[in-house]
This record gives sequence, C-alpha cells and structure tokens, in this order.
Amino acid sequence: MHFPFLSPKDLKAIEALRESYGGGAEISRKIKDLGIYDTRKKAAGDKGWGGLLEQAEAAAKTLPKVEDFIAKEGIKKTREGVCTTQVSGFQGARVTVEALKRLSDQGDALLPAEMISVVPMTEDYVYSGNLTATLAITENVLGASKFCSTNLIGTPLPEERFRRIEKITGETFERLDVGNGLSQIKLKNQGTGFGNLGGVEIGNNNHLVYLDGITRAALETGASFFLNPSWSTIVAACCYAREIPALSFKISMLLSTQNAVQLRMLMNIVKEYLRDDGTTPIYEINIGNAATAETFVQCDRELRESGLPHISLAAHLRINPDLGRADFDWTESAHRVFEAGCDLTIKYESDGTSRPYDTMEAYFLSDAERKDKAGLIGDVLYHKCLRCDRDAKDIMRKGTEAKFARISTRA
Repeated sequence: MHFPFLSPKDLKAIEALRESYGGGAEISRKIKDLGIYDTRKKAAGDKGWGGLLEQAEAAAKTLPKVEDFIAKEGIKKTREGVCTTQVSGFQGARVTVEALKRLSDQGDALLPAEMISVVPMTEDYVYSGNLTATLAITENVLGASKFCSTNLIGTPLPEERFRRIEKITGETFERLDVGNGLSQIKLKNQGTGFGNLGGVEIGNNNHLVYLDGITRAALETGASFFLNPSWSTIVAACCYAREIPALSFKISMLLSTQNAVQLRMLMNIVKEYLRDDGTTPIYEINIGNAATAETFVQCDRELRESGLPHISLAAHLRINPDLGRADFDWTESAHRVFEAGCDLTIKYESDGTSRPYDTMEAYFLSDAERKDKAGLIGDVLYHKCLRCDRDAKDIMRKGTEAKFARISTRA
C-alpha cells in the first residue's frame, strides 16, 4: 500500500474514543455480559417490555424444525457451498413480535439465520429498552446467528453527545440545532427527508460519530454487529474494532461493491487491520445489485484465494420496490452461484410484492409512528420471511445446505 488509510491524528482520535469507554478489552467484556438472555430479559422487563418477550417465547415454541422438512422431502446435500438465510426489516420489538406471531400461526416457515434492522439509533430506541428487547427476541429467543443494527450518521442526538466526542477526540462536527436539546450532523447531500438514507454520507471526521454511536448501543444492550455504510467508516471501524473482538460489521451494498475491483479495495482495508489473532472485524460484505452471478463467483473465489480470514458474501434476492427496480429478482442468479459450489447469504429487503410500508420511508418513521404502525410493518416482515423460507427450501431441494435461526433447528 502506497499511502496509509489513517493519519497519526486520525489514529489518535480513534484510540482516544475507544479508551474513553474503558478500552477494547473492557468494551468486549461488557458486550458479552450484556448479551446473556437473563440480563437482557431483566433489563427489558424493567423498562416495560416483559410482556412482548413472553409473547415471543410462546410463539417460538410452536415453530417448525428444518430436520423435519429434510426428512419429509428426502433432502440430500450434493453440492459444495452453503446458503445462509437473511431478512431485513426487524424494526424493533413490536414489529418483530407481530411478524413472529403470524409466522407461528402460519405453521411451516423456517426463520432466517441472520436478521437486520434499519432503525435509526435514536435516544428512545437505544435507551428505552426497545433495542434490548429486540436483541433478546432475535438473538436469544429465536437464536439468530447475527442481528445487524444500523447507525445512521444523520440521527438527531442530544447536543451533549457531540460535545463529549469533540472534547475526547479534539475534532469538531458541523451540526444543526433541531430543538429539544437535540443536534444533527449537517448533511450536505441530503435533499429529501430520507435522502442519503438519512445519513450514509460520512463527510470530514464524522466517522467518529458513527463509532461513538455503535459503542453506546453496544454498551447499553450488548449489540455486537452493525451495518457499515461508507469507505471511511469501514476503515475507521476496522481500526477501532481491531482491539474489540466482540464487535463485527456488515458492509452495505450501498458502498457499491458491484465488481471484483471494488472487492479488492475492501480486501486491502481488511488486510491492513487484521487482528493479532488473524481475524477481521468484517464479518460480511454485501455484493451490490448490479453484479451478475459470474461476478459474484469471481469475488468468492478471489476472497478464498486471498489468504484473508473467511468473510461471508451476501446478495439481495429481492429489494424494496422504491430502492431500485420494482421487478428486481436475483433468484436465478443465486441458483447459478450455488451450482458453482460457492457460499452465498441470500438477503431479502422485500418479498418482491409491493405492499404498504414495504418502502425505504418505513425505515425512517419516528419511534411513535413505528409503534402505531407495528402491525403493518410486521406484515411486511412476515411476507419477507415467507419468501426467504420458500426460496431456501428450493435451494435445499437442489442439494445445497441452508442455515436458519437456531429456533428452526433441533440442535
């Protein structure tokens, strides 16, 4: 590499922020302790979420098991490669429970191994018990192998948050006073209410605000897996989490990883910030929607041959109708990837059918609006899970192993 990604000043600011929370080892210890179900259940219950957890526990007891499907269909693994199932839209505890109850009533759907939410990390979401309850349901009750939270840089926060980061790092952040003691990073390219997805733009030193947000969420709830939206936040997060083994990241397709050239750029970042034990904070890379099956296979093979630690590669099979082409369907491409013997995480932003609140706008509802619309958003999530289940079963019938949430297995 000709030039370092981070300057000495950048490194000093990142280290100061990490040390302000007790250092990497202490952050990791707290994340693991907070991830225990009894700890989360008590914390959520103390804030009024106990009833939802009880509903989730009851619904989970009725869910089917993949072993029964395999036995009934006579499924045999005949291909190399593994299909990992992933669904986006677990928009808080109420939405998750609404979808879970419908899935329980439906009777035969297997739940995805990985679950994603795109809920802005407002003060209410992080500190009211909502995120804690969501993690307790998805990771502990349902056994999701990964639950991905999203920290959008444009989320309004108490002014004191920004002042604290400035004092610790020596940097300054251009922001707006949005009232009620809240400030917001000033986004220069945001032309609409949720333009730039409400904060994908990471200008100047705003990656420090991103790092602070995920750390606060992690130390409040035990959240450990976060969506990473930009080149600078990926570099900063890899450096920051190099000393925090409990933290990992999913790289968003919005980074435009549409080809092997861009994948190689990411591989250089990964290589630069490998941990001492040879692992990386990057768990998963979402290959963009423009990529063909052949490009995906090329990326998979180059990553395997790179000598880097294993990193999952994901692709959208369906997307929100307002996020791109309404007829987008990568299912046949996914089958070609599996025929080539590659691993693939199949991701669902949508079930491919236009329905109310299957939109990007639904990701940016206020906390109050999300509570009011939980049933409608839960219906969208329900249909995404059904589409994922049906497609994964077809993939299994063709001889590829598929991974689901722990609640959907007998193991």
